[in-house]
Amino acid sequence: MENAILLISCPDTKGIVAKVSNFIYQNNGNIEHADQHIDSETNTFFMRIEWSLKDFRIPKEKIAQKFSSLAAEFKMEWNLHFSSEIPVMAIFVSRHLHCLYDLLLRYREGQFKCKIPLIISNHSLAKDIATSSGIKFFEFPITKENKSEQERRQLQLLKENSVDLVVLARYTQILTKQFVDSFPNRIINIHHSFLPAFIGKFPYRQAHLRGVKIIGATSHYVTEELDAGPIIEQDVVRVSHRDSLEDLRRKGEDLEKIVLSRAVRWHLERKILVYNNKTVIFD
Repeated sequence: MENAILLISCPDTKGIVAKVSNFIYQNNGNIEHADQHIDSETNTFFMRIEWSLKDFRIPKEKIAQKFSSLAAEFKMEWNLHFSSEIPVMAIFVSRHLHCLYDLLLRYREGQFKCKIPLIISNHSLAKDIATSSGIKFFEFPITKENKSEQERRQLQLLKENSVDLVVLARYTQILTKQFVDSFPNRIINIHHSFLPAFIGKFPYRQAHLRGVKIIGATSHYVTEELDAGPIIEQDVVRVSHRDSLEDLRRKGEDLEKIVLSRAVRWHLERKILVYNNKTVIFD
């Protein structure tokens, strides 16, 4: 049976949970999941609530309209989703294919509730894996001279395929403001270090030169400022003086796959709220 999912952020005040729950109860809804958080420093309330639409008295196409007066009362920023919605995801990749392989394996095993109609790259290396997975592959070689035109073509392709989410699975091109603005909080990147440390290129080399004892991976939403978007997930693994640069890369790539897949799954499950360049991840 179909569920409705409501994500809310607003100034914290008394009665929010009661009013939202009562809205669902009075319309014969059955709450299946509810989670909330209060940021005491900014006095901001966050909530994710999911309920069954079985026997719900308000038709799904009118729920947003009926809820809007309650939302206005508490000055809410809110988004309403339905479990029947199947997001459309595009994967961008360059030369490193480990995250792409991992995403496609999880997709094939049903871990991601989405459609993946296309894979886009600035190289040809991913063509065979896309073809073997039954996914259309598009190569856009990018130079300084053609970057704007190639991005325009990419955006048109994403629009034609009704893409909701863009995943950068080790895509090495820096996206322009125009591209990022077309998908606000809907571009997920995997950075191969524990941000904000070791930003930019060659983080494993930077970490190796510094003799670090842990390395990490960070998945975040993409903003115009490089590697500075809202962080969704991070993880680390211990390393030692015995580890070579290649050892760091191998261990780091294992982390990248795990961290990126978590971020993608949470986004697809509507479990992320973004505020003040940070995220709230609901269980």
